[in-house]
Amino acid sequence: MKKKLVVLTGAGISAESGVKTFRDSGGLWEGHNVMDVATPEGWNRNPALVLDFYNQRRKQLKEVEPNLGHLILAELEKDFDVYIITQNVDDLHERAGSTNVLHLHGELLKVRSIANPNYIIDWKEDLNFGDFDEDKNQLRPHIVWFGEEVPALEEAITITETADFLAVIGTSLQVYPAAGIIDYAPRKTQLFYIDPKPIKIPNLRNAIEVITEVASKGVEIMRNKLLSFL
Repeated sequence: MKKKLVVLTGAGISAESGVKTFRDSGGLWEGHNVMDVATPEGWNRNPALVLDFYNQRRKQLKEVEPNLGHLILAELEKDFDVYIITQNVDDLHERAGSTNVLHLHGELLKVRSIANPNYIIDWKEDLNFGDFDEDKNQLRPHIVWFGEEVPALEEAITITETADFLAVIGTSLQVYPAAGIIDYAPRKTQLFYIDPKPIKIPNLRNAIEVITEVASKGVEIMRNKLLSFL
């Protein structure tokens, strides 16, 4: 039976493909204050701005491709039972070929009803006023905004609790509750932490190997180390 590799990914792995992140520019995301475009309050104040912002993000996503980091993680499914838990809202893991991807913070290519959070549909083009669910409720981006609950968190914890290996790639480990997921790894789980500027992880119970590289290079190094366990 294959060993279980759980991978927690963040903005760093997508940044190498050209996906811009708000943390790169002092809290501004494409020139917008994050509180204006990624909070329920921002939506209530100016939904037109929020719709346009995510329409632009969708257009940008069509212009980028998965990088080597995404591709190697997909290839590892040949030798490991791989589960990817991502904080990213893009579809680059899926396009690279990964088959078990859990999006903690929603998905850019899906929308949902403002009245029914379980009404979620695929959406690849612009989202506009007048785009409704079956009951004539406006649709909104299927994104977990700041201040909203993370519906996939319990599933992410359940997955992590059975990991033989846990890799943390391209995330600052500062956005909660996602950052707390690593605390649920069993004591025996070997951790890999890939980041060009790694932080010290407090109160860590597990053996950890820190790879001080960008995501694509670090994943390549990790792959070779993982294959030595087979």
